[in-house]
Amino acid sequence: MPYPINGSCQCGGVTYQLLFEPLMIMACHCNACQKLSTSAFSITAVVAAESVEFNGVMTEWRRTADSGKINGAMFCPTCGNRIYHFNPQESDKIKLKPANLSDTSIIKPTAHVWVSEKQDWYDIPEGVAVYDKQP
Repeated sequence: MPYPINGSCQCGGVTYQLLFEPLMIMACHCNACQKLSTSAFSITAVVAAESVEFNGVMTEWRRTADSGKINGAMFCPTCGNRIYHFNPQESDKIKLKPANLSDTSIIKPTAHVWVSEKQDWYDIPEGVAVYDKQP
């Protein structure tokens, strides 16, 4: 896959370039991610913070995760698309929402997390790591 890959929110107010391959791609089945995605899970690409260049204004929202850690979210204030999540205590990594990429062929989860809250009707593919909660 040639990098960089461009990404943007639905309205184009926030754009970015992913410069390097993600460290990991995972599907999160927690209830909060089900609400976020309005589906069975949310896809996240864990990337080094310096591997993404953002343009445009984003709004921030934060919540406390079950672990007690802060889960911050950056999103477009116009269309509401989530761009990435972050933990302020781990500023070297961000959790990019890769469905916003112009080339989504990199979206191949190698891990499924929070399967303890997974929808019963969804079957996890063979050959991927599975975690009851957050690893």
